[in-house]
Amino acid sequence: QLQVVESGGGLVQTGGSLRLSCTATGRSFAGYDVGWFRQAPGKEREGVYCISSGGSTKYADSVKGRFTASRDNAKNTVYLEMNSLKPEDTAVYYCAATDWIATECKRSEYDYWGRGTQVTVSS
Repeated sequence: QLQVVESGGGLVQTGGSLRLSCTATGRSFAGYDVGWFRQAPGKEREGVYCISSGGSTKYADSVKGRFTASRDNAKNTVYLEMNSLKPEDTAVYYCAATDWIATECKRSEYDYWGRGTQVTVSS
């Protein structure tokens, strides 16, 4: 069974950058659609950036021009490059995957979830 593990979170100042990694074990990641989600305290978990097995992407308006997802199937890893970070980006970031087709970058579309990694952006 597929398992995913996030890494790369941390504390960064406003305007800084981080790169999150989502590494899969148990199976090849190549045929899975993968999504990055985040959840801030007291808020719903929201889709941030989703990338299909074919490389097409869908992302939230709030991260447009700042975040980019990419995948390296040889390393069984999907990345989330986050630039120009803002305090409102502070959240626990989760990686999720599905072997079905995910079209809306919504939580309900994904089956396999990591435990999350904390991203904190200080003002």
